[in-house]
Amino acid sequence: MRVAVIPARGGSKRIPGKNIRDFWGKPMMAWSIDAARKSGLFDRVIVSTDDREIATIAESLGAEVPFMRPKEISDDHAGTSAVIAHAIDWLRQQGMNPDPVCCIYATAPFISADDLKRGFKLLQESGADFAFSVTSYAFPIQRAIRLTSGSRLEMFQPELFATRSQDLEEAYHDAGQFYWGKAEAWCLSKSIFGPNSIPVVIPRSRVQDIDTPEDWELAELMFRALKSRETTH
Repeated sequence: MRVAVIPARGGSKRIPGKNIRDFWGKPMMAWSIDAARKSGLFDRVIVSTDDREIATIAESLGAEVPFMRPKEISDDHAGTSAVIAHAIDWLRQQGMNPDPVCCIYATAPFISADDLKRGFKLLQESGADFAFSVTSYAFPIQRAIRLTSGSRLEMFQPELFATRSQDLEEAYHDAGQFYWGKAEAWCLSKSIFGPNSIPVVIPRSRVQDIDTPEDWELAELMFRALKSRETTH
């Protein structure tokens, strides 16, 4: 049984109510629920939350909320693996065998059903524990600089100062959209960022972390640009 689990706890401090705040005419988490359902991959799309309002809205959007998430994995320090493992354990107690399980973040308005399908295919074909969305850095990380005391600067890797940008290895980071994983890998808290994972590369134009009001504003601008491009093609 293939299951999508969307973690969506209440109590966001930097953007209050961000999981259900309106984003382009829908509650933010609706974009993730819609992509999961549109993909046709999942037997169940479950929202894991500790918040009754989020639960009610999630159900109105077509997701299931068959349990409320326990308090001990609902604070600021709760890890994703623990939340997914809890959902897997709950389903197993009901006599079900969820595998693989896809964690989909609730604040991923650029997620697409096609990317979810690519991730599932890569997981199945590769034999990896995880397949998750990544995107490339816009600037070579080898040329990063830090601020020092006295308002000075220094390179993290000064030995690469004279190396041309095009000669530096391209680097990638977590796109923060979805994470396909084998059930046992989730339950054993295996490292997602490791050799047992395979990347699902997403273009930078469809990736934006949303943790601050500035992030939210940038995401809206990006979304507007994407919609404008769609209508002109």
